[in-house]
Amino acid sequence: MLDKTILKQSLIHSAFAVLYVSGVVTFMQNAERFLGSDDENPAAPVAFLLLLVVSAATMGMLIFGKPVMMYLDGKKREAVTMACYTIGSLAVITVLLIIAMAAARA
Repeated sequence: MLDKTILKQSLIHSAFAVLYVSGVVTFMQNAERFLGSDDENPAAPVAFLLLLVVSAATMGMLIFGKPVMMYLDGKKREAVTMACYTIGSLAVITVLLIIAMAAARA
C-alpha cells in the first residue's frame, strides 16, 4: 500500500539531497576561482576531507535521519518504507540524470 505522506516526505528529502549535491558540485567546480590555485596549501586536503565528512553526515541525515526516528518510535514498517522510498527516488533521479546526459551527447 502506498503511503502518500511518507512518499511526500521521501521526495522532499530526496530533493534536498539533490540540491545539496548540486551545491557541492558547483562549489568544487568553482573552488579555484573562489580560493585560488595554491597547490601547496596544507589546508586544502584538510578542507576537502572535512567537506567529505560533512557531506556524508548530511546525506546520512537526509536519507536515514527521519526513518531512524520513526523506527525508534516503534513505527518500524513506516521507517523501512520511508528509507526505501528515499533511496528509490534518488535512484530514479540518478537514472533520469544519466539518461538526460546521454541524450545531450547524442
